[in-house]
Amino acid sequence: MDSVSARIPTRSRRQAMEWSLVLISQGIGTTIDRDPEGGGWGLRVDPQDYAKALQTLRQYKVENRHWGWRQEIIRPGFLFDWTSLGWVLLVLGFYWVQGRTALEQAGVMDSTAVARGQWWRLFTAVWLHADVSHLASNATFGFVLLGLAMGQYGTGPALLAAYFAGAVGNLAGWIVASGPHRSLGASGMVMGSLGLLAVQSFPLWRKTPHARKFILTGLCGGVLLFVLLGLGPETDIVAHVGGFVGGLVLGGVMALLDKVLKRPGINLACGLIFLLLTVLPWWLAAANA
Repeated sequence: MDSVSARIPTRSRRQAMEWSLVLISQGIGTTIDRDPEGGGWGLRVDPQDYAKALQTLRQYKVENRHWGWRQEIIRPGFLFDWTSLGWVLLVLGFYWVQGRTALEQAGVMDSTAVARGQWWRLFTAVWLHADVSHLASNATFGFVLLGLAMGQYGTGPALLAAYFAGAVGNLAGWIVASGPHRSLGASGMVMGSLGLLAVQSFPLWRKTPHARKFILTGLCGGVLLFVLLGLGPETDIVAHVGGFVGGLVLGGVMALLDKVLKRPGINLACGLIFLLLTVLPWWLAAANA
């Protein structure tokens, strides 16, 4: 390390760009550098920031190791989590069972039943679909939007938040309904994923003076996509709005807790809570069928 700058070697130009974004997000200025002799890529940082930079990168590697399902797309730092494919398979599995059993009757969001205390229907209805086209639409958009939300917030936190948003959508439908109301489908959860993505830029307000532009752009883009995807004819608009708003609120809170949510223990805990909120409601539905 010389008196002007300290050098951190990287495996490739792509890794140098990725690590540069990580350090810049923590207020550490960097310059991407290529060794004129060996041709290897690296980063130049101020000597007084060298120790902090190494610690930041060490923590970044700890938080992002052992999860090959999360991959960069489009640009460094923009992640897609292929674990959303597992959610799609789970939805398909429920539809297969639904066609062969009385699953729909036991789990559909029935306002009358919910009013009698069957709260679990707010969750079980997320896994049911009216027909193949309904299933295909939610599975397709859910795969993409949930995968992007997982890449941004972490697999467990995003999955749990989107699931809660779906339940909030069903709760909104129950509250607004003036008479008997039945609904089913994962569209509230899909809209919740869109809401999570719309507020993912919130942490930037602490890091850049241009944060307002990015935050407003994200919100406007999310709202426009919601209008396009969530306000179609013959759809449960109330559930869609409830899911989207639920995603916005939960995403806003999660965006401000981004460092906490990236801890492996938090990711695991959220995954276990999601599993519990999938199994328990269906167990109660079966017991009260």
